Amino acid sequence: MRKSAFNYLYVIPALGMVLLFVYFPIVSNVYNSLFRMSSYSVTKTFIGFENYTRIFKDPLFYTSIKNNALYALFSVLCQVGFGTLLAIFLEGRYVGSRLRNFYRNVLFIPSVISISAVALLWYFVCNPTIGLINGLLDKAGLQHLITAWLANPKTAIFAVIAMSQWQYTGYIMVLMLVAVQKIPPELYEAAVIDGANGFRKTIHITLPSIKNMLIVSTIITIIGSFKLFAEIYVTTGGGPYNATQVLGTYMYRAAFLFDEMGFGSAIAVVIFVLTFTVSVLQMKYFSGED
Repeated sequence: MRKSAFNYLYVIPALGMVLLFVYFPIVSNVYNSLFRMSSYSVTKTFIGFENYTRIFKDPLFYTSIKNNALYALFSVLCQVGFGTLLAIFLEGRYVGSRLRNFYRNVLFIPSVISISAVALLWYFVCNPTIGLINGLLDKAGLQHLITAWLANPKTAIFAVIAMSQWQYTGYIMVLMLVAVQKIPPELYEAAVIDGANGFRKTIHITLPSIKNMLIVSTIITIIGSFKLFAEIYVTTGGGPYNATQVLGTYMYRAAFLFDEMGFGSAIAVVIFVLTFTVSVLQMKYFSGED
């Protein structure tokens, strides 16, 4: 009994760190969201839920939600969907071992590049005069589609989304590669004996076997989509005309540009509630399928 109680002492430092650096900031942020406050003043005024009322009346909040949802949708389709197809293709012996390693490295490299470097690269790709996209459109005779991709309110968010898919699809591909490699080869050998072709093996063996990794990758991708900030901040800053605002830049704008710390805290609480709710719903949905 004494030994068991003594073992709990080892947990106390870790528990203290979690309480101090995770739960205390969350509680503190919820508390601050109930005040009107500034980083340049020691006084603050209690206003109750006024900051939350203001959020839900602000059209920019709904623009941000829409952009986060768009980002999540395209990320699941491209990063998880296309990343999984790439993993299956590379492990399906459709290419030689040397080419397989080459493609793995080439596709994974973008995910380890600094977001600032990727943004600079994407500026050149989307440049209206010397950019790769407009150059290809011009060569293809589609001059009517040429535009300033990052400066056009109708195309800016899709240009940033495309940048993120290029950068992170390789990362999801590597996660899926690990899952595919763990599938026992005996299953495929038995399927071949039964006359199954490559498509049927993928549908009936590969996809069911990597289901758990698909769930994890989808959860990671969707949560990351609602925590989006750096990609928008270093490319468009939320512009043009707030067309690319997401919840992260919306919070940054309120707290650090307009010095409305209480309002920014309220936005942070909303982001936390949204991501937590989405995570719980996903886990309950997928666990219910087992």
